[in-house]
Amino acid sequence: MKGDERKKGEDMNELLKIDTSDAERITVSARELHKALEVNTDFNHWFTRMCEYGFEAQKDFTTFLSESTGGRPSQDAQITVDMAKEIAMLQRTEKGKEVRKYFIQVEKEWNSPERVMARALEIAHKTIATLELENNKMKPKALFADAVASSKTSILIGQLAKILTQNGYQIGQNRLFEKLRNEGFLSSRKGADWNMPQQRFVEQGLFEIKESTHIDGNGVNVTTKTVKVTGKGQQYFINKFLGC
Repeated sequence: MKGDERKKGEDMNELLKIDTSDAERITVSARELHKALEVNTDFNHWFTRMCEYGFEAQKDFTTFLSESTGGRPSQDAQITVDMAKEIAMLQRTEKGKEVRKYFIQVEKEWNSPERVMARALEIAHKTIATLELENNKMKPKALFADAVASSKTSILIGQLAKILTQNGYQIGQNRLFEKLRNEGFLSSRKGADWNMPQQRFVEQGLFEIKESTHIDGNGVNVTTKTVKVTGKGQQYFINKFLGC
């Protein structure tokens, strides 16, 4: 590019900001194009007339309301470089030729092997980052769920509280007992049934009650009951409290 042409390109770049946020295509503001082409007709009438040349909404252009420093927001549109080139050519002016040449140069640079590769890598990195984030979120829950599903070992409610905490649900043993009582899984009736699971949840296989006997200091044979959460129960509560 010669010195004068390079200067024109730099000037045009200041007038027409190219939007490269979409990796699939580049666009430009229709209002900025209207200004750069030095069109005398007001923007709304001019742009409506330009759209009648076969351009399609959402494919070639997307309209929106631009921010305004005062008064009502003004109508604008992001248009593809292909559409911008055709509009520039339709003006049949020297300014139109200049703008069209600028867009041809922009498109040439955008489609260069280096830029295409850079965009492909950027998309790949974003995709990998998203997949890794989703995988990291689901991995602890999935691993735990798989382990519990095949587990035949029942655990104490205090142990379940620790597992839930390790997987992101902060709760202690006492709070878990309270929560299970409040939600009707355990009995809240004072006495021998305190903290015992409701019979229907035992029948569903979520809990089991282990009984053991021992002789106390007075020589009396005492039976104690211990509530345990089954493997199925662990699966149920990890899904319930972690929102799987």
